[in-house]
Amino acid sequence: MVLNRIARSVIESCRGEHRDLVFSHKGHGYYTIDNSGWHGARRRAAARYEKELGRPCPDGFRNVRVHDLKHTYGYRLRAAGVAFEDRQVLLGHKTQHITTHYSAADIGNLIAASEKVCELASRKSPAVAIVRTRGFASA
Repeated sequence: MVLNRIARSVIESCRGEHRDLVFSHKGHGYYTIDNSGWHGARRRAAARYEKELGRPCPDGFRNVRVHDLKHTYGYRLRAAGVAFEDRQVLLGHKTQHITTHYSAADIGNLIAASEKVCELASRKSPAVAIVRTRGFASA
């Protein structure tokens, strides 16, 4: 698994508590992540959010799932300009459509892309393209 420096530091801070596993509690390893430890971590994070920001924690943050973090990672990889093939490997996907699902385009980037049409120096192409489909009679 490829980890960035922040993820590696989290892993390294947990080493040594169990002989074979990185994540453990009272000598027992975690084999699933949706457990009481995860739920407790979410509660603590929500409490910290409210304390530090002085406002109620949003439900989306309070109930974040591990799966949501994977989507966030894919989205941030794309926003950082990471190539599609590299995102696919980092996310552990075998098919392209799953990687596309996990790293959807940012609405700001889509708006900026659409605005590029307004910046064209040449307006030789028609502003409106009419596409005729078989089966429809023209008026």
